[in-house]
Amino acid sequence: MPYSHGVSLGALLFRDSMMEKQPTRIISFLFRSSLLISVLLGLIWVLPKGFQWLEQQNLLLSREKSTQLSKDDSLVLSLVSAAPQQRQSQLEEIASSSHKSLSRSRARYILASDLIEQQQGESALKYLQGLEKDYPQLAALILLQRGRAYQLMGEGDRARETWEKLIKNYPSSPAIVDAHYQLGQSNSQYWRSEAVRDAIALFPSHPRSQKIIRRLLAQNPEDSFQLLLLLAKYEKEPSTNQIRDRLVKEYSSQLKSEDWDAIATGYWQQGQYKKASDAYQKAPRNQRNAYRIARGMHLSKQTARAKKAYQTYVQEFPDAKETVLALGHLASLSKSTSAIAYLDTIISKFPDKAPKTLLRKAKLQGKQSAQQTRQLLLKKYPKSQAAAEYRWSLAEKAASADNIKEAMNMASLIVANNSDSNIAAEAAFWMGKWQQQLGNLEKSRTSFEYVLANHPQSFYAWRSAVFLGWDVGDFNNVRYLTPEVKVPNRRSLPKAGSDTFKELYLLGQDRDAWDFWQAEMGDRKEDLTVDQQFTEGLVKIANGNYLRGINRIWSLKNRDDPQEQKYWQLLRQTPEYWQALFPFAFEKPILHWSEKRQVNPVLVVSLIRQESRFQTEIRSWAGATGLMQLMPATAKWVADTIKLPNYSLINPDDNINLGTWYLNHTHEIYNDNSLLAIASYNAGPGNVRKWKNRYGFYDPDVFVENIPFRETKNYVESVFGNYWNYLRIYNPQISQLLSRYSDREVSKK
Repeated sequence: MPYSHGVSLGALLFRDSMMEKQPTRIISFLFRSSLLISVLLGLIWVLPKGFQWLEQQNLLLSREKSTQLSKDDSLVLSLVSAAPQQRQSQLEEIASSSHKSLSRSRARYILASDLIEQQQGESALKYLQGLEKDYPQLAALILLQRGRAYQLMGEGDRARETWEKLIKNYPSSPAIVDAHYQLGQSNSQYWRSEAVRDAIALFPSHPRSQKIIRRLLAQNPEDSFQLLLLLAKYEKEPSTNQIRDRLVKEYSSQLKSEDWDAIATGYWQQGQYKKASDAYQKAPRNQRNAYRIARGMHLSKQTARAKKAYQTYVQEFPDAKETVLALGHLASLSKSTSAIAYLDTIISKFPDKAPKTLLRKAKLQGKQSAQQTRQLLLKKYPKSQAAAEYRWSLAEKAASADNIKEAMNMASLIVANNSDSNIAAEAAFWMGKWQQQLGNLEKSRTSFEYVLANHPQSFYAWRSAVFLGWDVGDFNNVRYLTPEVKVPNRRSLPKAGSDTFKELYLLGQDRDAWDFWQAEMGDRKEDLTVDQQFTEGLVKIANGNYLRGINRIWSLKNRDDPQEQKYWQLLRQTPEYWQALFPFAFEKPILHWSEKRQVNPVLVVSLIRQESRFQTEIRSWAGATGLMQLMPATAKWVADTIKLPNYSLINPDDNINLGTWYLNHTHEIYNDNSLLAIASYNAGPGNVRKWKNRYGFYDPDVFVENIPFRETKNYVESVFGNYWNYLRIYNPQISQLLSRYSDREVSKK
């Protein structure tokens, strides 16, 4: 956000795109080589766990391929992203076909849903009559919609008959909860019936179940305990903390240990760590709960109690995965000697955590001992991320001292030993720069190509493409480019969920899809599979919750299980994964106002992604509001300047209008240099001017490295990293250029 606004929301979300790792090349090779797969699958009986998983993935890919072919037969899917008025005539043509087909059924359902939204029940009804026979995937939903159409027409009896038919014929569908909810709208006593209670018990996570529960709470205070408990266990909204508070205060003696576990977990997921810690103390004692008791105390600044709880945890669960975390926290709460002892325990008991711990230990030691510890790191764990971090710090020091030879030596060791590390992209890019300075142009080119081949999602891939002469814009001219953008108009089939859920998602029936998803997942909040977590992210994004949806998908990289990591790597090779991480939301207003301000639209969407994750009503702690995180005072100044008397910062069009004007303003201050303009948007023109005077601007890459505000440095890299990712995902020319590197690795020696 503009500098005067304080710390930007974007700063809290920085560098996620840069933190992505290159997909595992071995996995990619295995799936490209059908012969090798056949051989490997023949060995499944010898190595069941590893190769059964591989077989499952191969079958999954085959299934998805066949699904894609069937989807291609349905023209209606290409109309899902269009507005109702824009798609109506085309859908009507498909729906009026005399030939029964999935396309016709889909067209009829979408048309009916659009018409119901427009309060046109009678028009909707003609598309819904008899449709359930041709469209079994959505049969229950068709009856639900038909009841709504009758209701709009004022035919309450026929609406009721239709919903009762739904409940009778499809008792295992989450749609029955909606039907019960509708039936109770005119008779609130209906919700107290046994049938409604059974439906709620079957689908307690369905949003309408929770609405019914809240209505019952208002009607029947005597039933409060059980109803409150259902909400505490299954409702996922922040306001549910008030329900948990009431349970703890009024019904503590009635709560069972498993109830305390659900209450504690709800508090934990909403960031109420002290309350979570207190509740976990009454829940079953296991590895997770015992750790969260200690961590909750720590996060709520109960330092002495936290330290004792960590110590107890380490003694009680010496081999648990959380033990390494507990030991690390104990080190942070202890003086140097004791801290080193805790770190030594991690090094000896948890070898996979030893490299990073050695670096941490070195910071607590004297100069000579620290040097010995770092040498041990390089000797024993040369391929670790920690070794890469240490080597890069040495390379940076050498480069600052103009010892380019030593800097290149350290960088080459990173590329050789830590090729999957994010640092390898940075190291290889700077090797290319240094080789170029030395006149070794062929070696320089090889370094840049290495980055594109092995780290195509990184900020340094964009910088490498610039030096290779690609038409991607540089800091000094990127604002005036207008890259071609092709956003897919069809959705990919979700990887998890029922057939009904998947069909609703494909048709753009996002609210219903989200309701079904919640009903199907129940209280599974922390143990979703990779497929399920990715799908949940997709549905959140489809419903406009971009922040949580993107974060759900991005956090898949944190999976510890090796099989899940492999599955995540496979997922990263699909276009839908990257399109979900970098959605081109609000495309029309972005393109419109970018053209009017003569600012590259891809740069604008990249800045919006960083500032707000496309959340229209989001506010920072300082008051910055909306997509481009404008402060009210700045927005008023801009609005007065452009004579915009009436505006709202939570209105996407107004926000982008004002924000692009301000972005153009920062460009004008710095002669259209986008590096300085973007840095100024975050840190302010005054700070950027000081840095320019202090460090010079002879080399923009050096300038970025010298930015003293870590937030602003990461912000600049994140915005331009976003820019590069949007190009490679949505620009056909760049995608085609990058495809040359997708099937090969460029070595860097």
